[in-house]
Amino acid sequence: MAQPSISNEKTVKWHRFEKKEFKFNGHVAWMIAPEKPLPGKPWVWKAYFPDWHTQPDSILLERGFHVAYINANDLFGHAKALMIWDQFYEYLVAKNGLATKVALEGVSRGGLYVYGWAKRHPAKVSCIYAEAPVCDFNSWPGGKGLSKGSDADWKKLLDLYGLTEEEALRYTDQPKDNLDNLAALKVPILHIIGLDDKIVPIAENTLLLVQNYVLKGGPATIIPMTKGKQSLEGHHFPIEQPTLIADFIYRNSVPVVSKKL
Repeated sequence: MAQPSISNEKTVKWHRFEKKEFKFNGHVAWMIAPEKPLPGKPWVWKAYFPDWHTQPDSILLERGFHVAYINANDLFGHAKALMIWDQFYEYLVAKNGLATKVALEGVSRGGLYVYGWAKRHPAKVSCIYAEAPVCDFNSWPGGKGLSKGSDADWKKLLDLYGLTEEEALRYTDQPKDNLDNLAALKVPILHIIGLDDKIVPIAENTLLLVQNYVLKGGPATIIPMTKGKQSLEGHHFPIEQPTLIADFIYRNSVPVVSKKL
């Protein structure tokens, strides 16, 4: 790996844990360390909206996990984002000794990132936790089905991918597609959803991906959140059992099995 550029380093408190903030090759990044790391240093990698619903992360930090994030925003899971992720992964594993298999967390459009990277590196993923994830960009931001989408984000995505609208509709490497290798390795996935999500409708996203994954033999769980206030047209909802999510990640990440990069 080429020597990365690390700058603007500082350590701050995140609750009672140490959070190391820095720029990695010009991208804002951070890593939170537990007080007592578990053997092999299992970790969670947050794809997007890292400050949203952090309860499972707090539980895992208490149990000895590291938590990391790098800002590759506005790249919609494109290869440019995945290259940034590749470099950051190598840095955290080779230079910081984190486990070679990582638990991925994808919230909303973060689904484009976690599934894009997981399909690129299925053997490096212990499990995937996704919350109301985008699984087809024609749904969001495209708005080509039940979602009203986002015109501004759709234009950015088409420009970034170099696609016309007609080409985007025929694009065949969405998160919901090409799940064979992940399924062959039995990478567990857990999706938390709102039943009335009008921003990222489950019929066009989670239900399609999970159906495709299960039909390939992949282990998958869907849990709807039905209690508490459902806001942003059903896309935001409270997490009813954060411990259940933390248990899912812990169970599939511990003990750490050491593998070479």
